[in-house]
Amino acid sequence: MRAIYAVIAFIGVMTWAWRPDAGSSLPDAESHLAYQVLVIPVSGEVGPAMAAFIERALSEGDEYPNPLFVLEMDTFGGRVDSALRIVDTLLSVPRGKTLAFVKKRAISAGALIALSCRELVMVHSTTIGDCAPIIFSNEGPKMLGEKFQSPLRAKFRSLAKRNGYPETLAEAMVSPDLAVYKLEKADGTSLYMDSVAYEELPEEEREQIISKKTIVGKDKLLTMDDQEAVDFGFSKMNVASLEEVLREKKLAGDPIIRFEESWSEQLVRLITKLAPILMMLGFAGLYIEIQTPGFGIPGIAGVICLALAFWGQHMVGLANHTELLIFALGVMFLGLEIFVLPGFGVAGAAGILLVATGMILSFQDFVIPSPEIPWEAELLKKNIISVVGSLLGACVLIFLLFRYALPGVSSVMAGPYLSATLEASHVDSGYSARVSVGDRGVVTKALRPSGSVRIGNEIYDVISEGEFMDKGTPVEVMEIQSNRIMVTGSPANEQ
Repeated sequence: MRAIYAVIAFIGVMTWAWRPDAGSSLPDAESHLAYQVLVIPVSGEVGPAMAAFIERALSEGDEYPNPLFVLEMDTFGGRVDSALRIVDTLLSVPRGKTLAFVKKRAISAGALIALSCRELVMVHSTTIGDCAPIIFSNEGPKMLGEKFQSPLRAKFRSLAKRNGYPETLAEAMVSPDLAVYKLEKADGTSLYMDSVAYEELPEEEREQIISKKTIVGKDKLLTMDDQEAVDFGFSKMNVASLEEVLREKKLAGDPIIRFEESWSEQLVRLITKLAPILMMLGFAGLYIEIQTPGFGIPGIAGVICLALAFWGQHMVGLANHTELLIFALGVMFLGLEIFVLPGFGVAGAAGILLVATGMILSFQDFVIPSPEIPWEAELLKKNIISVVGSLLGACVLIFLLFRYALPGVSSVMAGPYLSATLEASHVDSGYSARVSVGDRGVVTKALRPSGSVRIGNEIYDVISEGEFMDKGTPVEVMEIQSNRIMVTGSPANEQ
């Protein structure tokens, strides 16, 4: 049961040490009467750790009487579920309090996050767009089909309506199936329309169109630079820095507070990236512990590695009490196998299965994929592959450890060891201690061609020189090679 106590104590200590506020030094909110500009960096891969960090920053920012959240964008995207989690968090912020500041790029999931803010501002020569859902296969990145694009298009369309962006262009960031045109009417107005809607226009409405310009070609995804984003009605302005944005908004004198990831958040981000390796080491340690008596270093290391991987997912909001219960139950079965039951049986197999199930569920915020959210099934498949891959990696690691690493321990660790071997031992000198070439005997068990011969007072297993000999036949030793005695027929028995 010490393994269970070790897991509970470890997770408890790490959770107590989790103090996200250690990374932000926010001044007293009551001392500010104007806007408090709160800058939240959105950089790197979009994932659960980023979602947890942004949630923490927005929660702490609500303590200010008049906060303006500036999301400083520099990302190529990442997980769809994490991006949608961030979007839902941003949508809960009061009206007019969020601004996406594209410092370098907001691609894929980054574009979704940027468009969920109330305003968009871009630095010169930056880009935004290209949010088609993809999956990585053996052939490289592969775009997912309509089943995955449809709910994302709906989300982009909803965000465009909310913030006054062109809906058709917003959808064009997700799906490459339709071309998008900019239509100029005779009354001076303009609108964006996809190729299908254009073909279905009544004749009288077509007659009012004086020009048609292709903005996004078929089989292309919309990706805009800073100037195009202004021209298309997404970005409010092009700037050189955040300070220029604040000057334009008459906020130059207001305090700027920058959130940064705390050490614990950085640790969790690292742990979530290393989770497959931690699981592999954990499974290998537990298996070695099950196969050896007592409870020692491999078991402790295995428990700590698995607990670290689980704790990381818990801290980013994916693993809850259900996953913890399954994980702890699996560790309990493994403890039963190690301390109570000999060998490896049902309890050990059930323990590994429960631990693996708990780890799979800890990588996602759902149990059964919803048919309305197609990427959940893909995420479940990816998580299963990750955990099963860690198990297989553990098997390979165990094989390499026992095959190559442990035999070499004696060369670097003090003995005592039994270093003598029988590698050079052989009997090929032409005689043995009791039998020599030329000795004669009699067959006691028929040679067919192997059998037994009595030479002197001893019985020996021998092989005849290709001929069969019945019991009582006199023989003579003609050759001794290694442990094999060859005999041939003898005309007389002169013992």
